[in-house]
Amino acid sequence: MTKVDLAQADYVELHREIALVVESARSAAARSVNALMTATYWEIGRRIVEFEQGGEVRAGYGEALIRRLGTDLSGKFGRGFGVRNLAQMRAFYLAWPADRIVQTVSAQSTESRILQTASAKSQTQKTTDTAKVGAPELTVVAQAFSLPWSAYVRLLSVKTEAARVFYETEALREGWSVRQLDRQIGSQLYERLALSHNKAALLGKAAKVQPSDLLTPEQAIRDPFVLEFLDMKDEYSESDLEAALIQHLADFLLELGDDFAFLGRQRRLRIDDTWFRVDLVFFHRRLRCLVIIDLKVGRFSYADAGQMHLYLNYAREHWMKPGENPPVGLILCAEKGAAEAHYALDNLPNKILAAEYQTVLPDEETIAQELERTRAELERRGK
Repeated sequence: MTKVDLAQADYVELHREIALVVESARSAAARSVNALMTATYWEIGRRIVEFEQGGEVRAGYGEALIRRLGTDLSGKFGRGFGVRNLAQMRAFYLAWPADRIVQTVSAQSTESRILQTASAKSQTQKTTDTAKVGAPELTVVAQAFSLPWSAYVRLLSVKTEAARVFYETEALREGWSVRQLDRQIGSQLYERLALSHNKAALLGKAAKVQPSDLLTPEQAIRDPFVLEFLDMKDEYSESDLEAALIQHLADFLLELGDDFAFLGRQRRLRIDDTWFRVDLVFFHRRLRCLVIIDLKVGRFSYADAGQMHLYLNYAREHWMKPGENPPVGLILCAEKGAAEAHYALDNLPNKILAAEYQTVLPDEETIAQELERTRAELERRGK
């Protein structure tokens, strides 16, 4: 073996070791952020519950308290602290109360620090100095939460405490990802185990990892919950081609005239425990309605239409302003040789409005041709 060969072999090994260091650091960072975020949400839930328990008058505040906090906190820290999320934090604390968290952390010194955090300390005068809020205490509480916040959100949907404890225990023991946990809950593993005569075999089968279960540190960091918590911009596509197509479509529609007003790209919405992303959201000034645009890099399917109607129903309830017309959806399909555009108009309350939309909105064939031309150009540049 030559000196050059030896040097190359040494370099390959050095490269491998550095790659492992970076990957390990990224994984640790994702776990750390998730644990601190979960501890923060637990602490917020604790303070809300203890405030409500501070007397009959406070207990009577109920939903009014959550609504007021949601308005004030989301105004300061972003939509991650809205009414829905605050209610979830409250439910989280009730499902994982202080005494249970204390039992989770074994060291005696750690327990005493957690007790300081989770005790009647909130009944004393609280300071508004952020330096005294207790960041070290949060790091201690975080040691009790080994699963990501997304996992606890999913666990909250399990109504039976025994089943919830089972899924949490198995997720920790087997190292389940959130996707695995979601699949096990969805398949009713707990209930099936109760009926099974061979519980060990069933658990072994459940522990098998599916390709879709794997989660990279990058994906963990860009989890919608994490991005909300860190107040980071939440825009990304699954591929460079998709990102370029979305950007070009936004530019193309804006160039058609001043009727289209751009509102957002990759806008996120949450229904139950599932996150969705709408590729583009515009407001059409002449029609006075939102235009929801979804890009599909594959061929159009009935599932795409169903998902669009889900988006439209959500937009009608949560994004539509008084005096506006119902939103309209546009599904764009970018499969090579089969670029198509579909309007989702059958959700509208009357045919007259649907006809007006079809007249004023861009011609479907024009959009499809532009999509195909852009895709071909982007692919040509990439060669």
